[in-house]
Amino acid sequence: MEFLSKSNTIQTINERASLGTPFVFLISFKGEENLVAGPEDAAAAGLFLEMPGMENHTFKKVPGPAFQMRSRPPDKDAYHRSFQHVQNQILYGNSFLLNLTQPTQVESNLSLEEIFTRSMAPHKLLLKDKLVIFSPERFIRILGRTITSNPMKGTLDASIPGAYRLLASDPKEDAEHNTIVDLIRNDLSLVAKNVRVKRFKYIEKLRTHRGELLQMSSEITGKLPSDFRKNLGDLLFSMLPAGSICGAPKKKTLEIIQSTEGYERGFYTGIFGHFDGKNLDSAVAIRYLEKQEGQMVFKSGGGITYMSEWKREYEEMQKKVYVPVY
Repeated sequence: MEFLSKSNTIQTINERASLGTPFVFLISFKGEENLVAGPEDAAAAGLFLEMPGMENHTFKKVPGPAFQMRSRPPDKDAYHRSFQHVQNQILYGNSFLLNLTQPTQVESNLSLEEIFTRSMAPHKLLLKDKLVIFSPERFIRILGRTITSNPMKGTLDASIPGAYRLLASDPKEDAEHNTIVDLIRNDLSLVAKNVRVKRFKYIEKLRTHRGELLQMSSEITGKLPSDFRKNLGDLLFSMLPAGSICGAPKKKTLEIIQSTEGYERGFYTGIFGHFDGKNLDSAVAIRYLEKQEGQMVFKSGGGITYMSEWKREYEEMQKKVYVPVY
C-alpha cells in the first residue's frame, strides 16, 4: 500500500465515495502522506481498524501479563522554553489557543499488536510494526446527510476531589473549550447548513492503566447537501487539521506549531476512519504510540492559552501518556 499525496488522496476518496465503494483511511497531520484502501486490502497491507460497527481484523483478545509501561518525559526546561515562545505569540495576538505537543520515550512489556487488541477505546488503529492509536475523540461522523463533530478539550485527573465541578468551572479550560467549539462550528459551516451545538461541555470518564481521567467534549451537528459524496475528499480536507489539535486561528497557529515543536508529528493528530459505502466515521489520531528505530515513542500534548501555567500543562501532557488497558 503506497502513501498518497494530498491531491491523490482527495481524488481517491471522491471516486470511491461517488461509487459507494467502502474504504478505510489514515491521513497525516500535514495531509501530505496518507493511506486509503478497501478494508480487505488495508488488512492485507497491515492497516487494521476497530471502530463502532466496523472491524477489518480477526485478532483475538487473549489473557496476558499485566500491562506495564515506563516513560522518560521530555526535558522540562526545553518544554518551558517552547511554552514561553507560544505564550509570547499569544500575547502578540498571533494565536488565541495553540495545542503544544511533544514526544515521550516509553518502554512496555506488550507489543503494538497486543496493545491494539487489549486496549479499550471507541476508535482504534494499528499500522503493523509502526504505530497504534486508541483515540477517545471522534472527528466527524456522517449518517445520511447529518454531519456530527465531537471536539474534546479539557482534561482533569478524576481522583481530585470535586473533579467534575472543577473541570466544568475552570476559567482556562472553559476558554479553551469555547474557542474550539466556535472553530469547529465555523469548519462545519464550510460544508454544511443548519450548524448548531447539540450538546455543550459534557464530561466523560476514561479509564487508563494509571487511573481515571475526565474529558470534556461538545457535540456539533449540521446538514450536508444531497450530493456530498462526490466531493467527500474535498469536504474532509477543508476541515483539516482538526481544530482541537492545532488551535485558532488555524493558519497562523499552524505556522507557530511548525516553528516551535521541534519534531514531526507524522500521523499523530491526523485523522483515521472508514466509509461503509453510504456513511463515514472518523477519529482524531490522539493517544498515539509509535515505534521509531526500535524505540517506542508516545506523542501527547495540550492546549495553551494566555491563562496557562507551564508546570500544569507539562503535567497534563504527561497524564495523557497512558494506554487504556485494564
